[in-house]
Amino acid sequence: MGFMTGKRVLIAGIASNRSIAYGIAKAMYREGAEIALTYQGERLKGRVEKFAQELGSGPVFELDAGSDESIQKCFSDLGKVWDGLDVAVHSIGFAPKEELDGSIVENTTREGSSIAHDISSYSFLAMAKYARPLMQGRENPSMLTLSYLGAVASIPNYNVMGMAKASLESAVRFMAADLGQDGIRVNCISAGPIRTLAAMGIKGFRKMLDQFAAAAPLHRNVTIEEVGNAAAFLCSDLASGITAEIMYVDGGFNTVGMVICPEDDAE
Repeated sequence: MGFMTGKRVLIAGIASNRSIAYGIAKAMYREGAEIALTYQGERLKGRVEKFAQELGSGPVFELDAGSDESIQKCFSDLGKVWDGLDVAVHSIGFAPKEELDGSIVENTTREGSSIAHDISSYSFLAMAKYARPLMQGRENPSMLTLSYLGAVASIPNYNVMGMAKASLESAVRFMAADLGQDGIRVNCISAGPIRTLAAMGIKGFRKMLDQFAAAAPLHRNVTIEEVGNAAAFLCSDLASGITAEIMYVDGGFNTVGMVICPEDDAE
């Protein structure tokens, strides 16, 4: 019996079997959780339904992160299938591709900033609003979102997404303080760079992966399976005393202040 047996989990944001959300879903399902998934638009519906079959054939719901009405309907429909919800995972982020390149000052627009914050940060808060009634009275319910080091440090070409992720991490702390009265925990995983479809939209990402592996204390990149295992722990009763935390799953990269290249060391 896994350590998430009996937990009912909604995971929003699976786009492919290379996505972090997929790694989280696989880990939680392995540990005994019932999994519900969301999709955005008819184009992705069939793909997500296939993932649902892999994960115990749980329910699938449409969720457009840019629409309060869609988010509300998703949780309303979920409430008709399940009598409660233990875990909600937010693996959603977006910024216009043209703003993830070059100078943040020159390339960021008011509209692009609004979109990035709306989809990547506000949508987590909106999910909490409609998940809360389904979580009240459950044992150790929790919410989880995903961030990146660009929330607290400048990363080339991450630009407006770094601003949005900083907003998201702040939301985690405020939401934890608010939802704690209902026993709902709110946490975040800041994952190292992983070759997902979303990440490949960042210019120079392949080079970033190589530099990350060279500098991280573990001298390698992390995997969606490793992020999934950490997520399963954070959303389980094993982590019942943990809330408002940003957990780094990045091989220790966030702790490195300087990297000495071999040729420099030889001087």
